[in-house]
Amino acid sequence: MRDKKLPDDYTEKLKKKIKKWGADLAGIADLEPLKDLEVNPPDLLDGFKRAVSIAIRLPVAVFEQIKERPTPLYASVYQTANRMLDEMAFKTSVMLQNDGYFSLPVPASQVLDRKKWMGAISHKAVARMAGIGWQGKNLLLITAKYGSRVRLVTVLTNAPLKVDGPVKNRCGECTMCRDACPVSAIKGVGTETYYRDREEALYLSRCAGKLAGEFAAIPDVGVPVCGICIKVCPFGRRL
Repeated sequence: MRDKKLPDDYTEKLKKKIKKWGADLAGIADLEPLKDLEVNPPDLLDGFKRAVSIAIRLPVAVFEQIKERPTPLYASVYQTANRMLDEMAFKTSVMLQNDGYFSLPVPASQVLDRKKWMGAISHKAVARMAGIGWQGKNLLLITAKYGSRVRLVTVLTNAPLKVDGPVKNRCGECTMCRDACPVSAIKGVGTETYYRDREEALYLSRCAGKLAGEFAAIPDVGVPVCGICIKVCPFGRRL
C-alpha cells in the first residue's frame, strides 16, 4: 500500500472519528521506541511504524460496588468494554486501509500466553507512548482524567501519523493501590518511565493466581478480573 505524506490534519481527523465511535481518549505512538517489546508473534510489528491507542472509560459507579472481590456487574461491564473497543479498532483499521495503509487491529483482551499472562502486545505500553497516561505502581495505565478506570485497544499501521509522546508520571508517593491489594501483590515501587520487567512493580504470580483462580470462579464472574486497586486510585474517582 502507498506511503505518501498525509494531509496535516489527517491525524486529528482520525482521532475525532474514533471518538465519534465512542472512544474517550485516542493517541498515536511511535513504534520505534517499542521495538524491543515482547510481542506475539515475534514479527508482529514488522511493516508497521505507528500504533493508534484507543481508550474508553468504565462507569465509575461499577467500582463502588466492589468491596473485597469483583462483582458480576463489573465482569459484565469489563467484557462489554472490550467488545466495544474491538469494534472501534476494527473500524479504525478499515478506515486506514481504505485510505491506503496497512492496519491491524489487536484484540483488547486476548491472552495468548497463560504462563506469562500476555497477549499479542502490551496495550498499556503502547498507550503510554501515545500519551494516554502513565504506568502506575499497580502496573496499570493511569490517565489523569479517568485514572485506571479505562480499557485499551491498539491498532498497528504503516500510516505516517503524527505521534504523541509520554506524559509525566503523577503517582508520587501514593501507595493506595499497594495497601488495598488483597494478596499484597503490588510492591509500591514507582517509575519515572516504565518498568523493564513486571516483577519490578508486583508479584505477578500472586495477582494472576488470585484473578484466574478464586475471582474467576465466583458465580457469574467467570473472567480473571479484580478492580480493587483501580477503585482506590485517587485519579478518576470523581465524575
